[in-house]
Amino acid sequence: MTNQTKNYTSAFISLTFLFFLWGFMTVLNDILVPYLKGVFELNHTQSMLVQFAFFMAYFVGSVIYFIISAYYGDPINRIGYKKGLIWGLIISGIGALLFYPAAQFHAYGLFLSALFVLGLGFTLLQIAANPYVSILGSEKSA
Repeated sequence: MTNQTKNYTSAFISLTFLFFLWGFMTVLNDILVPYLKGVFELNHTQSMLVQFAFFMAYFVGSVIYFIISAYYGDPINRIGYKKGLIWGLIISGIGALLFYPAAQFHAYGLFLSALFVLGLGFTLLQIAANPYVSILGSEKSA
């Protein structure tokens, strides 16, 4: 096994962990809905804003990415896959940190904002990670 193969293996393992991480966080939204519904005494429509805020971020983030790509070229090609992943993690981290003030201030709107920012970060992670995984190995295995 060469050093280059080992580097690809560690990168692939790291990306596999990231895929698991944002998949797990997405599933946690389902657990968050009844909890927030009880804490904030929300009706069904209001409680479903949790899912709406999170998944609307995927749509908004993708549209923003498309517009930037159309006018200035693909940002991931300009900054690279690793920097794209790092920025996705930073944005996701900011979204996760926003849960603390949302809990402290007992603010449902801030919870929704935190979920939206988290979803934006996950969008960038997926935009960067999906093609990155395919180029880690040979073309036959991509």
